[in-house]
Amino acid sequence: MTAPDRISGVLTPVITPFGAGLAPDAGRLIRQCRWLLDQDVGLAVFGTNSEANSLSTDEKLELIDKLIEAGISPERMMPGTGCCAITDTVRLTNHAVQAGCGGVLMLPPFYYKGVSDDGLFAAFSEAIERVGDDNLRVYLYQIPPISQVPLSVALIERLIKAYPETVVGIKDSSGDWSNTKSMLDAGWDDFRIFAGAESFLLANMRGGGAGCISATANVNAAAIHDLFQTWQDPDAEDKQAALDAVRERYMRVPMIPALKAAVAHFSGDPVWNAVRPPLMALNEAEKSVLLDGLAEIDFVIKGLSPPEDQAAE
Repeated sequence: MTAPDRISGVLTPVITPFGAGLAPDAGRLIRQCRWLLDQDVGLAVFGTNSEANSLSTDEKLELIDKLIEAGISPERMMPGTGCCAITDTVRLTNHAVQAGCGGVLMLPPFYYKGVSDDGLFAAFSEAIERVGDDNLRVYLYQIPPISQVPLSVALIERLIKAYPETVVGIKDSSGDWSNTKSMLDAGWDDFRIFAGAESFLLANMRGGGAGCISATANVNAAAIHDLFQTWQDPDAEDKQAALDAVRERYMRVPMIPALKAAVAHFSGDPVWNAVRPPLMALNEAEKSVLLDGLAEIDFVIKGLSPPEDQAAE
């Protein structure tokens, strides 16, 4: 097996469809992933907006296998593998590496708060050493608004120095551009820095970043990828403003059920509305806020599979 190239571009934490009994619906997930790949958006399955921490380790392993069996290229996948338990992190990460995934997006253990950099380094190191595979490519996942466990620049630098061919990038979902800029300014050689939202895509590209891993790439894939490709063009600021306008509409209501409601609406497939508790699907008033806001800017999602095409794989 050849070691994967370092990743750049636009990826999305693919929303996870749930069918009867709130079981993951592999057929719908496969179709959503194909639609995203058709627009050159990579697959950060099992990210925050995938409801990853509402999925069991076994469910994630099975979904990886089903995606690959359906012909989805593992090289375009960056599954989230960071769990609170090192054993779960290792199991998922090892499976992703053996499947040929382009990399893994690894959260720190996030239950215990106020832990030291030494403790976080030990957790990442233990996972990397236990997997023990030269083909492993780890993209750290920083999302302190949710995890409450930030990754300091000093910690990131320590991990890069210890594992220069393994720890190769980061998704910064801090929501703080100054934090992302501090990483860009560190000048780490060929370290791939992804903004955690397309809101910072243009600034990240101008600063030498690698792209973005964004929730709203689930629904606005082509436009986000277009800015990634054309960020040096004279109209890049206008394109960024258009992306911001779309994202602002989705942020008017809870994001994860909003993404699913939009896919349900534009595909005509209400199954997509389902989320796992404690999340709740949008109520009718919230759907109106979302859809009316999207209509204000003439936003539609094109090319989604209609319900009659949603037969089980």
